[in-house]
This record gives sequence, C-alpha cells and structure tokens, in this order.
Amino acid sequence: MGDPRGPEPAAGRLLELGVADLALIERVRITFAAGFNVLTGETGAGKSLLIDALGLALGARADAGLVRHGAEAARVEALFDRLPEALVCVREVGANGRSVARVDDETVTAGRLAAIAGPLVEIHGQRDQGRLLDERWQRELLDGYGGHAAERAAVAAAVAAWRENEASLAASAIEPGELARRIALLEHEAEEIAAVRLVPGEAAAIRARLDASRHAEAIARWSASLGGLLAGDEPGPESAPGARELAALAASEATALARLDTRYQPLVERLAGVAAELEDLASEVRHFAETVDHDPAALAALEARLSLLYSLERRYGTDVEGLAGRAEQAAAEADRLHNLGAERERRRVNGERLLGEVAEACAALSNRRASAAADLGRAVEAAVGELGLRGTRVMVFVGRRIAAPDEPAIELGGDAVAFDATGADTVVFQIAPNPGEPARPLARIASGGELSRLALAIEEVLAAADATPTLVFDEIDAGIGGRSADPVARTLWLLGQRHQVLCVTHLPQIAAHADAHFGIRKVERAGRMVTDVRRLTDEERLEELAAMIGGPGGGAAAEASAQELLARAAAFRASRSPSGGARG
Repeated sequence: MGDPRGPEPAAGRLLELGVADLALIERVRITFAAGFNVLTGETGAGKSLLIDALGLALGARADAGLVRHGAEAARVEALFDRLPEALVCVREVGANGRSVARVDDETVTAGRLAAIAGPLVEIHGQRDQGRLLDERWQRELLDGYGGHAAERAAVAAAVAAWRENEASLAASAIEPGELARRIALLEHEAEEIAAVRLVPGEAAAIRARLDASRHAEAIARWSASLGGLLAGDEPGPESAPGARELAALAASEATALARLDTRYQPLVERLAGVAAELEDLASEVRHFAETVDHDPAALAALEARLSLLYSLERRYGTDVEGLAGRAEQAAAEADRLHNLGAERERRRVNGERLLGEVAEACAALSNRRASAAADLGRAVEAAVGELGLRGTRVMVFVGRRIAAPDEPAIELGGDAVAFDATGADTVVFQIAPNPGEPARPLARIASGGELSRLALAIEEVLAAADATPTLVFDEIDAGIGGRSADPVARTLWLLGQRHQVLCVTHLPQIAAHADAHFGIRKVERAGRMVTDVRRLTDEERLEELAAMIGGPGGGAAAEASAQELLARAAAFRASRSPSGGARG
C-alpha cells in the first residue's frame, strides 16, 4: 500500500449533489465528506441512480426516460469546491427530451459542461469505465507516473516550431507561371501609382478649384460688392464709405472722447483693432477674386488629373491618400516574390533541422516512457494481486505507429514513425487475467469486476500523479469475496487521503472503512415509492452493517460482526493516519 500521508484532496472535489424528479428520486441533497464516502442500500433502491445523476451534471448524454413520472423535468445540481465560491453545475432534462445545462447560472452546451466539470470527476463502474479505456488517457497516466512533464513540453515545443515552418513553406508553394504573373501585376501596380506622382491633399484642392471656376462670374461680382462694403472703394461719384473707413472714423471720435473721459480709452483700442481686421478682410477678398481660374485649358487639365486619381481609387480599392501606401506594399511584395526561391530553400533546410529536433525530443520521451512503463506495470500488477486478482499479469506496452507514405514522419530505431505534440508513442495498458493467456488491451476485457479492480489498482499506484479531485467507484465489489474485500477497502480509504472517493458497495467490509456512510432506502410517500438518502449516524451505521452481514434479522451475531469490522477499520486508520480518525 502507498503512504496515505500527503496533501488534502485537491480543490475541485464534490461538495454537494442535489437531485429532483429523476426516476425514483423525488428530491434529495447529499453533502459529501472530503475522504472516503460509501453508499449502501438494498438492490433497486437507487444507489447507481445517484451515479447516473452525477454523470448528467458532468455532461453525460441525457435520457428523457429518467424523468420521474408526472414531472415536467428532472434536475441535477452539483457543487464543486472552488475559491472564493463553489462551482455550480446544473443539468435539467425535460420529459420532452430537451436538455439544458448551466454553469454558475450561465447557460452552456452539454459539451461545454463536460469540458468544465468532466476533469473534476472520474467514474469507474460496471457500465462506465470512463477515461481508463481511452489509450490517450493511458498515455497521460504513464507520463504522470513517470514525471515526464519536461520531456512532454520539449516535444510539444519542437513540434510547434516544425509545424509553423511547414505552414510557411506550404504558403510559399507557388507554380512558376503563377509566380511570374503575380510579380508582373505587383510591379505594374507599383509603377502605375508611382508615375502619377501623388501629392498629399491634391484631390481635395483640385475639387475646390474646379468648384470655384464654375462660379467665376458670380464670385467676381460678389467679391466686388463685398470689397466695397469692407473698404468702400467701389467706383462711382456716390460711393458710400466702407466698413473700414467707418471703423477708422469711429476710432477717431472715440479718441477725442477719451481726452475728456478716460473711460473711453479701451474703446479706442478695440476700434483700432476692428479697423485693422477689416483692412485684412478686404485684402483677402481682393486676392480670392483675382485668383479665380478662368483659363479653359487649365480647367480641363485639372479635370483630367482628378479623373485619373478617381480611376486609381476605383482600381485599387482605396482613396487617394491610401494609394501611396498601396504602391509601397506592392513593391515590397514583388521583391519578396522575386526572392521566394531562396526563402523556400531556407525554409526547407530549416524544416529538416527542426524535424531532427522533433526526433531527438521524441526519442528522449520514448526512452523515459519505456523505463517508466516497466515500473508501472509491476506496481499495478502487485496492487491488483492484493485486490483479489492474484496471478493477473499487467503490462504497459509502449509502441509506435509506422507513418503512412503521405504522412510526416521521424526516424526512430530505423523506422519512419508518425508523431504529434504528445510524442511518437502509443501507450496501451494490457492484462492477462489468467496464467497462460496472452495479454490483451484493457479496452477488450469482458469482466466489469476485473476492470473495476484494475482501475482501483491503477488509481492506487497513480494517486500522487492523477490530479482528478473525485473518484467514483460504482459496485467495485462485483465478484469480490470476503477474502479480497479488506484489501479493496483499505485501498479505497488510502485513495481517500489524496482524492475524494465515492463508492457504491454491497460489502460490509468496504463500508466499514468509510469516512462518511450514506444509507439509501426506498420508502412510500403519498402512495408512491421514492428514494431516500441520508448520512448515517454511528448507531444507524452499525445497524446497516449488521443488516448487510446477516440480513434485516441478523440479530446479535451480525451486530457483533459489524462491531468487529468497524473496530478493524478504525485500527487500520489509526495505524496509517497521523490523526487516526475519519475526515468529514
């Protein structure tokens, strides 16, 4: 057995499970302990139904047939340990087959729910062996056991660098004729725009001049009128004084008043400024009038220039201000394509180098895996033997897949093998349940009881490496006799020191080791049978164990046996735990 002393179960363990209107369950809410939890009860009471409910909260496929008769929907709510607040995962299954999933009150898909909550719980049982049958997960377990994080990171980095180079190389693969066509187009684009000799703000200035030229006569006439109003210099004997002369006269009058009353002095200064401003305005009006373009040839040239600018805008999909940048980009791209051959050769050489680095990283990881696989196989085989499967051989096979002809490959051991970011190895857990039989992959084992105990043995060996907070074992005692029950129970309790463990069991030897014992009963309520779940007190627990040993009427002998089981379990816990007690 492994040393139970270690860190408390990781954050993420299951705190509570609430179930409503699911088959026989009308409404229950269970608060689980941190360590080893057992659920016991008569057959058909709903023990495995609670595991199914938990599966729904983890994103499992919903079945409308589970909805309690007469109810509109079944609801499962799971609370997981998380700071500063618990993670709340909810699944509702309607009688019409519609399923709704929520995480912290946010509606999500079942797939998203599985991605969030799935890694928090691993279920092992007769019907669902979860990730243990997935050879990809078996590889993860081997790497966790061997401590291969650094080698895995090196492989992932090498593969990422090689893939990035390959993507650039693929993007630069252009047929020669197409390459020449692209270069010609880009060079033409850059030359055409450069030949125009663009001037910033030119188009706006031309538009303004053309607009002015179209109203030249009116501008000249109104400019003369405005000049007269400002400067009073319109020809004619009856010409009235302009605003400038009137302002000057007013300034003179204010000067005279200021000699008599100093309060007028500020007005003198202001009127002098007005006169100067009016003089500037009059001068600017004369300039505008004199610069109105009347030359038809000049106007035609301006219109032609503006038409050219507009045609370039339409052709290249940008305004005049963006054409210069477009020409620079075209010239730069043409230069790059001219040098594409050298760039491709550089990428090709770089790809060979990077592929060599991938091979080196994969080889280092393979060597570590091969060494760890032998140790892991022996350790699991020993643990399986203690769980009642003596004579069972366990091997962890590390192999490689030969790459297909059109598939990227690295050379390892003289073979061209496939690879990815996890390395170049396939990892398969294999067992031979009986002497003389060949070992077979875990996924092909027929016996659920064997697989459950093998899962328990693997979990025991990998307790420190597997970060899954909660482990669930549904009827792991299938096919186990009393001789094997104690080792299984002790293993489950030891697992509870590093993980939270939930176990559905029929064996009193296993139930006696629990940190928290939940009794499941069918009771009649309002004329219907419903499932009732509650945590048992010490007295109720003794009664439950006695009933599991000798039936409902087991009497004093069964009760004495139950007392002995509890005493043996307490003694074991005291010998293996510094505190010597259960964790609630």
